[in-house]
Amino acid sequence: MFRTRPMRTLLTILGVGVGIGTVFFLVSLGYGLQQTILNRIANADTLLTLDVASPSDAVLLDEQSVTGITSIPQVEQVARMAVFSAQVSLGSLTSDVELEGMDPSFFRFSGSVPAAGDFFSVGESGAVLSSAAARLFGDSTEGLIGKQINLVVYLPEETEVGTVRVREWSGATVIRGILMDEDNSRILLPLDALSSFKIKNYDQLKVKVNGQSSMAAVRDEIIKRGFVVASLSDVIDQATKIFQIIQIVLGFFGLVALVVSAIGMFNTMTIALLERTNEIGIMRSIGMTRRDIMTMFLVESMAMGFLGGVGGLTMGGVIGEAVNFGLNALAQRFNGPPVDVFLAPLWFMVVIMVFSTSIGFLTGLYPSFRAARLNPLDALRYK
Repeated sequence: MFRTRPMRTLLTILGVGVGIGTVFFLVSLGYGLQQTILNRIANADTLLTLDVASPSDAVLLDEQSVTGITSIPQVEQVARMAVFSAQVSLGSLTSDVELEGMDPSFFRFSGSVPAAGDFFSVGESGAVLSSAAARLFGDSTEGLIGKQINLVVYLPEETEVGTVRVREWSGATVIRGILMDEDNSRILLPLDALSSFKIKNYDQLKVKVNGQSSMAAVRDEIIKRGFVVASLSDVIDQATKIFQIIQIVLGFFGLVALVVSAIGMFNTMTIALLERTNEIGIMRSIGMTRRDIMTMFLVESMAMGFLGGVGGLTMGGVIGEAVNFGLNALAQRFNGPPVDVFLAPLWFMVVIMVFSTSIGFLTGLYPSFRAARLNPLDALRYK
């Protein structure tokens, strides 16, 4: 059949390939988008980090609480962060900002990366501005690095009679880095530079545990102490579930094209049965069994399904790479990071091949059964 009806066979294989290619393209798009987004927000440290905060003024994150959490056996490190109201001045421009004093490891545990310059390390000084705060001064991101800014920080203090007063602290520092954050105007300083503030309570902790298996135990222990605990792994789990639904929806649209292709293959095998009825009678008369006839039809249909799968993977992969190339060229033009929105795991490609071959088997099952049941005498007389 492959030799005597090459065009019809090729078009049947092409139809299956288009269906398989559509499924492969759409599901790979779902996988690629999932990995692109998750890779932007997660790394090994962030997935092993718990965010700890105080639920109310009745439960405070003070030094005693930090020491208690650090003493939990599965905890490797704790990074502290305290928030203050402040004003920042650069030249003749002044703006209200949020000042955050933090341990240098807070950046790593939160998965932050500098948009320009670098972050401060242990023992280093300097300020890190969010991109929203940097935009207030109307300068390019790189142009701010190394410039001096003046800070006025408002420190609430409790008096002897129980009232709260605000004390001002003034100081100057140098901008050493820019943090990508377009939503919040904030300035980040090392906690060591704020030692004169006499910080008693912290607004947030980043707690790094020693392994994924310890996350639940450490979380439960911290919750028992009255604190609120969240983790990026919870967000990633929810995002993964959402992307799984998206992949199912995209795969469903691809299956519509595949069903049309399967109907075309079934039609091809049925026509082949009618055209080869007389041939089947001859083969049966010279000794071929019903099993041989059935096997012949099934092998032909499975071969077309397999070749359709190969063609579909090729078409889907080529189109995906072309789209990736176009997106990366566009990203490079606008100084954006490279992206790869199409991803096909090896196991998924194997499943695609097994699935396409199975489609060929199923569509050839009925025609092969009919061919095997033909009476040899009736088949010889068929015209």
